Amino acid sequence: MHRPPIDLNNARILVTNDDGVDAPGLEVLEDIARTFTSDVWTVAPETEQSGAGHSLTLTQPLRLREISEKRFALDGSPTDCVLFAVSRIMDGRRPDIVLSGVNRGANVGDDITYSGTVAAAMEAAILGLPSIALSQQREKEHPVCWDAAAHHGARIVERLAALSWPSDVFMNVNFPDRKPEDVSGTRVVAQGRQDAGYDIRERTDPRNNSYFWIGPAVRNGIHDGDTDYQALDRGEISITPLHMDLTHRSALEDMRGTFS
Repeated sequence: MHRPPIDLNNARILVTNDDGVDAPGLEVLEDIARTFTSDVWTVAPETEQSGAGHSLTLTQPLRLREISEKRFALDGSPTDCVLFAVSRIMDGRRPDIVLSGVNRGANVGDDITYSGTVAAAMEAAILGLPSIALSQQREKEHPVCWDAAAHHGARIVERLAALSWPSDVFMNVNFPDRKPEDVSGTRVVAQGRQDAGYDIRERTDPRNNSYFWIGPAVRNGIHDGDTDYQALDRGEISITPLHMDLTHRSALEDMRGTFS
């Protein structure tokens, strides 16, 4: 089943993120949404939830804070925020589209599985809503520059909304760390793979007890192909359609005979 195109000028848009309700990337995304409509709702985590993935808070209560009209903070995960917005907050009418981001740093390759930004878009797809995750690449030694996302974001959202895509698909968009005029195009590409891990660093607290930080990521090489990694390296905006069905079809067929 394919969704019909979305008329953004008459749309109700839900905006969320994983960097927290005070993150500058959220402001960028709110500005993008408001280029189309005034019916923009924001429900975002009270604090940063980077790396939360598709987590749902089940073992503790959640507190909701109304910041202003149509703008809320929830002390939960990005998944919680989408669920609360759709099921409780948005005044009886569901959003026509959900935008998540703009994340501080790219969400490509294996990082997609950790990303709260992507997870919010995934939750929207589970709830039957079209959704787009947006992220701004940055060099780790430099402050993030939002110019590429701010300049090109509305055009990308508009073009994607004008398409009809399958109901169990959501979009993952990454903007390269370049000035808007230096972005070399837009490319629809597959999710990449890399050999990676995380550096676990040990520290000692004032009472001489050990504690640990996970990160930063250790990059040991990107696999070949025309993927989200290569698109960003070329200075392109990458668009990757992601699928809710995680089944590996060829393995499924290979194994059926063994377990029949």
